Amino acid sequence: MSEFYFMDGKYVEAEKAMIPVRTHAFLYGTAVFEGIRAYWNEEEKQLYVFRAKEHYERLMRSAKIMYMDCPYNVEECCEITKKLMAKNNYRQDAYMRPTLYKSAQKVGPGLYDNEDSFMIVSNKMGDYIDTSKGLKVCVSSWRRNSDNAIPPRAKVAGSYANAALIKTDAHNAGFDDAVVLDEAGQVTEGSAMNLFLVQNGKLVTTAKTDNILVGVTRNTVMEIAKDLGIESEERAIDRTELYISDEAFYCGTGAQISPITSIDNRKLGNGQVGPVAKELQKLYFDVVKGKIEKYKHWCTPVY
Repeated sequence: MSEFYFMDGKYVEAEKAMIPVRTHAFLYGTAVFEGIRAYWNEEEKQLYVFRAKEHYERLMRSAKIMYMDCPYNVEECCEITKKLMAKNNYRQDAYMRPTLYKSAQKVGPGLYDNEDSFMIVSNKMGDYIDTSKGLKVCVSSWRRNSDNAIPPRAKVAGSYANAALIKTDAHNAGFDDAVVLDEAGQVTEGSAMNLFLVQNGKLVTTAKTDNILVGVTRNTVMEIAKDLGIESEERAIDRTELYISDEAFYCGTGAQISPITSIDNRKLGNGQVGPVAKELQKLYFDVVKGKIEKYKHWCTPVY
């Protein structure tokens, strides 16, 4: 059975969804996007789209930064997403990538006189990272692009060239991923995910104003940590704090909650996945599958 995408106001078969090779977004990276997951709950035989509203609200903020106007509002985007998932009839975890992009076929980087188009692609998707084991990461030699260059606060397609260099060099050096510093040498996040440290039982993460993408999953982690009696602190983080923290983990739509067990070949704690990351991870997977009533409003049922 063919999968469907949403494009130009219609649900189209995946193999027929195409853009012209001169599309501005393809030539210049002038697109903003989101990654949204849907989780299959086997007991309920239900597929839940997780925090679609918050993702689309962030898409609209990215659009504002990039001189874009989405043809649909947040509620309409959520409804289109739900219908797309139902049309694809997924009975397992899935991933969606809504993209708002500059679709003029013109030469030159200008965002003016350049129409906006919207599409959603989707596919079946399990774990992007093996969340059951600890990751071995390094500090990247590349720096995170800054708010006054290509702002990380906006999820801009072109800025992911930065993430691509970071991820690839880490992989080629034998690591799973990397922690990225800004030009001042302060910690920002992972290649394409937010970072949390655990220090004396408290979560520590980079401030929203320190050149990070303000993550939906990041917010989720801090919210559910409250239920476990775990405090969260947002502040500037020095590089050397990475080495002396008790635990660390990445979080994001793709990464979910991915524990880190070593940074720059220095073990965190005893070099095993830590108890705080384990506890948060277990609760997180119950939350996204609609198993925790308090947070079920984050989960949109498809069927």
